[in-house]
Amino acid sequence: MKKLLLYLSLALLTTTGAQAQKTKAKTKSRAVAAATIGQRWSAEKANAWYKQHAWISGANFTPSTAINQLEMWQAATFDPATIDKELGWAEGIGFNAMRVFLHSVAWKEDQAGFKKRMNDYLAIADKHHIQTIFVFFDDCWNKTSQPGTQPAPKTGVHNSGWVQDPGDPASRDSATFMVLKPYVQDVLRTFANDKRILLWDLYNEPGNSGKGDTSLPLLRNTFAWAREVNPSQPLSVGLWNWGFEKLNTYQLGHSDVVTYHNYESEDWHRRVVELLKANGRPLICTEYMARPRNSRFATTMPMLKKQNVGAINWGLVDGKTNTKYAWDTPLADGSEPIEWFHEVFRKDGTPYRQDEADLIKKLNSK
Repeated sequence: MKKLLLYLSLALLTTTGAQAQKTKAKTKSRAVAAATIGQRWSAEKANAWYKQHAWISGANFTPSTAINQLEMWQAATFDPATIDKELGWAEGIGFNAMRVFLHSVAWKEDQAGFKKRMNDYLAIADKHHIQTIFVFFDDCWNKTSQPGTQPAPKTGVHNSGWVQDPGDPASRDSATFMVLKPYVQDVLRTFANDKRILLWDLYNEPGNSGKGDTSLPLLRNTFAWAREVNPSQPLSVGLWNWGFEKLNTYQLGHSDVVTYHNYESEDWHRRVVELLKANGRPLICTEYMARPRNSRFATTMPMLKKQNVGAINWGLVDGKTNTKYAWDTPLADGSEPIEWFHEVFRKDGTPYRQDEADLIKKLNSK
């Protein structure tokens, strides 16, 4: 019954998204304040862009030495040696894309240094023939963040130190979050024509952590800020909760390329793909693969390849994020899970499962 309800909800969502597109087309001329403001890409432009790329596959990447986005990007803990090593492992199995989270606090503390480190990261990734999907905002996990030394991982707890951006209540306060406009536009203008960047993912899982539709104003503003810059790369915000009708409708109606998250088994995931294809735009799954939930490389990744859907799994290397542990199943003694939830490689570079690594490499070589 649960799957049926989700299926029906998604079918309704697809219809609603199509209606929103028609409405937007009718009011397009009134919505544009100036000719220089970018517009949502046409489906034809989005599909032409997608055809220029090999099948997109990769992982959500945080170096194993970082517990969260701030530890990755702050000057004191930015770790190019580990990034180089671990992206080398990704290249070795044929991955060609990484999804990487930014954080506004790191930019606020050191704007020039932050952008230099972004450029340094991109240079390393490009050396390994990997393009990057950068993520701006995020409604997941801890509500507040502080610059400086980040907390140590909580033993056996999934993503214990990950931080939201801009956090709570900032993400729900229009008077507060408007200060984020300079951050978004500065970063976009700096890298607007950088071919090392595949796509801009403006907001990860809006409405998560109990926020629901209260994240819609920030979502709307972020799209508007990005369209003012009009980067050469496509914009998107991934669908993730089929019950958020207002958020989903806005995301579908404003994303150049349709991105989404799915941690279900292959049969259910395939139904979602078939429904989302009705939008007529390229699809990229920007989060999947949770082994105990039966979202696996062995079943899901071949399906995504067959459907020509980009495949970005959660996690590359076991590290301080502790995402080898399940979302809701902490192991207080820090013992090895019976089966890893996420991640492809151990800290020494050996695959968690050699058969998975072999399959990933085979699919990426075709």
